[in-house]
Amino acid sequence: MNQLSIKSFGLVLFFLLNAGVMSAQYKQTVVNKTQLLFNKNHMIPVGRLDEIKIAVVTPNPEKYKTFIQQIGRYSDIVSFDFSKFDEDTKYFNTIIVGGMESDLNQEMLYMLKQSLVNRKNIILCRFQDVGKNLPQWSPLLGGRIAELGYPSFSDVAQRNMAMSIFGGLAITEGNISNRTEQTRLQYTQGEGSGLNIAKMAQKIDLIANEAIREKAAPGMVVMAVKNGQVLFEKAYGTHTYEKTIPTVISDIFDLASVSKIAGTTPVIMHLQEKGVINLDSTMGHYLWQAKGSNKADITLRTVLLHEAGFAPYIPFYRSLKPGDIQKTYSDTHQTKLADNAYLINHYYRDVMWPEMLKSSVKPIGEYVYSDISMYVMKEVAEHETAIPMDEYVQQILYRPIGMKTAGYNPREHFDKRQIVPTEHDTSFRKVLLEGYVHDQGAAMAGGVAGHAGLFSTANDLAIYGQLLLNRGEYGGVRYFKPETVDMFTSKQSKTSRRGLGFDRADPNPKNEYPSRLANISVFGHTGYTGTCIWIDPKNQLTYIFLSNRVHPQVSNKLSDLSIRGRMLDAIYETINEAK
Repeated sequence: MNQLSIKSFGLVLFFLLNAGVMSAQYKQTVVNKTQLLFNKNHMIPVGRLDEIKIAVVTPNPEKYKTFIQQIGRYSDIVSFDFSKFDEDTKYFNTIIVGGMESDLNQEMLYMLKQSLVNRKNIILCRFQDVGKNLPQWSPLLGGRIAELGYPSFSDVAQRNMAMSIFGGLAITEGNISNRTEQTRLQYTQGEGSGLNIAKMAQKIDLIANEAIREKAAPGMVVMAVKNGQVLFEKAYGTHTYEKTIPTVISDIFDLASVSKIAGTTPVIMHLQEKGVINLDSTMGHYLWQAKGSNKADITLRTVLLHEAGFAPYIPFYRSLKPGDIQKTYSDTHQTKLADNAYLINHYYRDVMWPEMLKSSVKPIGEYVYSDISMYVMKEVAEHETAIPMDEYVQQILYRPIGMKTAGYNPREHFDKRQIVPTEHDTSFRKVLLEGYVHDQGAAMAGGVAGHAGLFSTANDLAIYGQLLLNRGEYGGVRYFKPETVDMFTSKQSKTSRRGLGFDRADPNPKNEYPSRLANISVFGHTGYTGTCIWIDPKNQLTYIFLSNRVHPQVSNKLSDLSIRGRMLDAIYETINEAK
């Protein structure tokens, strides 16, 4: 073995020992009777989701509700009935048609032929009527479609068919050449997993009800995924203590510092992997304004490790002058902080960023958790890409893998009722924050910052967690090299438990962080608003907890009662009992 090979082997061994890294271990425990009858251009399972625009067409959307909703877990879709087929689908490049054999008549065949003339991708999903055979339609359509069949019609049949289209379930029936592998999350609630899901759910329910009763948070969403299978997914409580809007699993939450690992860090991973940036180059190399500062020689690696000596936090909002904020939009005040609160233009550029660059620096190498670190990484990314970070992360990651709600400034894209409110801000914006970032500095930066500003559903975070467990691959497409994921998520510091951007489980078991039963392979992050995502390669587990513990005012009860940690332990107890 030559010297280079020995060095490479040592590097791989380092990552394996430090992170407990392993490739994804999808385990299909569900009987899937879906058959792939024909697969033109290997459309099934569907790959990148940013390249397709999907219309789902069924004879009766209510009858096929399970089918439509399950498809909607994977991608943005619009649903139509057969009567609107031609005109309503003209702006879509992919059409998923679902129906029982009795629904698919000669007129439907003609419409599908016309859609092929119009260069549409067709995925035909046929459910068999009882006592009838299932002849193929693909020969009648010139073999130019993907065709799937299921030997019955039920909610399970609809669910499994939909998951099979997107790789949520592997297709194991029929001709071996038409079998597929699982490539995405499987929504089967632990079916066949061998785990006592009911007992686990009972434990989590009790902890959630305690949290609401003790006013640690008015509501929450909890999600657990193991081996690519959703074991548990449930919403509790309401958006506020007024109890007018119940929390549902599709609600969007302010992730706070989870933004660091789910927003900024994947952008930095991508740029480092592509050779656009070098983590051992300095702030002064990438940022002109930093060249003459006390931060010129600080490396990006040091910044990501929170070892750059930055101040933990600068309360920028306390330095505002009369007239900097007003209640109405104007030519001079265009940065929207919240409903009826607008900041004077360019405040981040002219005041905040210069103040960060001038701030004092303590000796490098000591771990001091600092929000300034991720402000810096966002600046580096935007200077190198010439694209706003919020748009760049959508391009390289969120849209391709199907993170439909993850993003910044959600009020620009989603209904207010779908976004869980956070604090009733009485000191700064003087309004209930509904879809505007809780963090004051991120708000003053226009809602997009390196350390905060990201909003998401639990499902979108679960997709990201599975991508990391897969070491960079999801939906059959590779987005990061395995060694990139290994490096960022493994222990990288000599003085702390941290990875690059990522937090990790505390090696001292007495600290019980993130929970009493967590192991040293675990990585992730928490958020100030009452959120967390923890990813466990050893158990192939992703755990997500989303809440608004800062409503109506900041409360520490979520931590004092160890709500997040105890729920994670309930999951670990279930896994350990099965062993």
